[in-house]
Amino acid sequence: MTLIAIFFPSLSFLLRGKLLTALLCLILQITLIGWIPAGIWAVVSLQNSRAERRNTKLLRAMRSR
Repeated sequence: MTLIAIFFPSLSFLLRGKLLTALLCLILQITLIGWIPAGIWAVVSLQNSRAERRNTKLLRAMRSR
């Protein structure tokens, strides 16, 4: 998924269900200069999403004790 975020940033957002963000990212990546920030944005967003899922899982495990 990280490679998709780097090479196809808008597709990365689409696969995660963020339609408006994917459209904004697609507009940004239309320009060659905008491709780099769009890729960085997609990778950072993907990492934040993974961290959020991990934290939610940890909180659930702590509450069940």
